[in-house]
Amino acid sequence: MSVLILVILGLAVGAFGTLIGAGGGFILVPVLLIAYPEKKPELITSISLAVVCLNAASGSVAYAFKKRIDYKSALIFCITTLPGSIIGSYLTGYIPRHVFNLVFGLMLVMISAMLIIKPFRSSVAGNDLASKFIFPTIRKMTDKYGEKYTYRYDIITACILSFFVGIASSLLGIGGGIIHVPAMVNLLNFPVHIATATSHFVLALMGFSGSAVHWLKGDLQEGLHQVIWLGVGVIGGAQVGAALSNKVKEAIIIRSLAVALGIVAIRILWMV
Repeated sequence: MSVLILVILGLAVGAFGTLIGAGGGFILVPVLLIAYPEKKPELITSISLAVVCLNAASGSVAYAFKKRIDYKSALIFCITTLPGSIIGSYLTGYIPRHVFNLVFGLMLVMISAMLIIKPFRSSVAGNDLASKFIFPTIRKMTDKYGEKYTYRYDIITACILSFFVGIASSLLGIGGGIIHVPAMVNLLNFPVHIATATSHFVLALMGFSGSAVHWLKGDLQEGLHQVIWLGVGVIGGAQVGAALSNKVKEAIIIRSLAVALGIVAIRILWMV
């Protein structure tokens, strides 16, 4: 794959991934598998995760200027996501891939279908859920444009969710935002724009820890050429995606995420 194609691919991955709060690995992994059929899955996963890290870091800078990152919640997520991502990186060579792919792919199909049918939890349902929280936390934020957000969620649910997101993302090299964002919106009551921005910030930290493990294992060194040129593209693309987030309605973002989940599910199930 030429340098120009790698940069263009990175640009597309960065723009769409940042818009929906995902790292873009769900696009990158299947393309790399097709482009480099001779390379081991561990190398493809490590390249994708490193690019996801660069994409998320660039997008997080843009979202930080928009004041849409919930840093307190991000810290809670990171406490459990980072260990999960490290575990996932180590598990790549030990868990039967076809078994995990089957279960994970079917789960993504169900989530995708639910988001297409009903993108948002109703306010009544959200209030009913909040009344059952064991360790609730309330968050209030105002972004750069004066938009005020008030929401609450259960810390225990958030930690459990983030741990498994960390494992799954490092294991498959797909980032994790495609799972994290819909769960934050529908299970944790996050506003969509806060969820995408906060998820991106968590992805940056998670991607770094997972990539570090892949580097120590020796998986990543061979793919540095691809990481560098894909990285050039995603850093610019992430800024484009963050800019577009102001112009795209929340329902469109969620349904775009649902389509992305469906794409990932098809790719994973195809490999079973």
